[in-house]
Amino acid sequence: MTHRLYYIDSELSDFEASVVDRADDGRRIYLDRSAFYPTSGGQPHDTGTIEGIEVADVVDEGERIAHLLAHPLSGGTVRGQVNWPRRFDYMQQHTGQHLLSAILADLLGHTTVSVHLGKESSTLDLDAPPPTPEQVARVETRANELVTENRTVKVSFEEAGSAVGLRKAPSRSGTIRVISIEGLDRSACGGTHVKTTGEIGTVLLRKIERARQGCRVEFVCGLRAIRRARWEIDVLGQVAGQLSCAVEELPHVISHQRAELKEAAGTRRALEAELSLYQAKQLYAAAIPDPTGLRRAVVHRSSGAIEELRGLAQAFATLPHAVFIGVVQSPASILLSAAADSGINAGSVLKGVLGIAGGRGGGSAALAQGILPGPEQLNQVIAMLAGTNEEGPA
Repeated sequence: MTHRLYYIDSELSDFEASVVDRADDGRRIYLDRSAFYPTSGGQPHDTGTIEGIEVADVVDEGERIAHLLAHPLSGGTVRGQVNWPRRFDYMQQHTGQHLLSAILADLLGHTTVSVHLGKESSTLDLDAPPPTPEQVARVETRANELVTENRTVKVSFEEAGSAVGLRKAPSRSGTIRVISIEGLDRSACGGTHVKTTGEIGTVLLRKIERARQGCRVEFVCGLRAIRRARWEIDVLGQVAGQLSCAVEELPHVISHQRAELKEAAGTRRALEAELSLYQAKQLYAAAIPDPTGLRRAVVHRSSGAIEELRGLAQAFATLPHAVFIGVVQSPASILLSAAADSGINAGSVLKGVLGIAGGRGGGSAALAQGILPGPEQLNQVIAMLAGTNEEGPA
């Protein structure tokens, strides 16, 4: 059984212990006591060294903790050194999560159903729809107010059946470890925590999104919040510089530019449609009707995306008894469009000939497209669709 030193003192980072068991040629060791926190409850494991050897993973095996090392370890008495900056960072995030969960329950009545403490940011999932921006601001403000009040955070061990005031009923019986934030929250938890809310540092709510039946709240605390805020300030400054405006003016400037781009895109689409119709009429006039009165046009491209011919194909199909075949040599692909009065179902016809040539694709009665294994199969399909009415390369 491993005596878990972090249960009593989360600030302990340097300790001595005895090796009581080892496996994997000394790469997996078990100590009589350890300050290394194993992955558990949404919180990642500690890193650090044991006798100068890197601790790659820490695994909770119930009664004991396994320490997975980068190299084999010999000897009976060892000294462990927990990576303190990483440990303290997760202490800030974990206690910040307790703080936020308590405030969300108190102000909004939202229950936290799961937690994940990540390397860059952390999340908590709620059993409720996403809060409004105003509610997010209230929660964030209240969290930072409680940080400045520097309330004590205490550890106690209590019987699960008699522990009162817990935010969530414990899932186990017997003795449980309780983390209490003075006058705010009591939660059963085995993680590492700071001793006062002041040590949490700044609390920043970053992103709210829907998740499963509720929502997910992303947050950062302490130095993470400072680093993130600094990065975002720098990015905003760069964007503002590129747009030649103040940061405060960005929402208005970006909104105005989006409106201009939308208008320009609409104008471009209208001009492209006019150009496609003009080109379609030229092709239509040059096409010789077959005995049934159909006019076929075949337009080739040596390379590119077949979608580039869609506008021309759609415009051509607006003309009487018209059939359009668009071809791209590389990658081997084809597009077929047909006027409503042509008697041709483009999707059915193209799917049929593609099946014969080993290609695949499909579409609607008016427009269909597909791809083929290579030039030989492409030429086979063109011949089946176009007969002899083929235009030269365009």
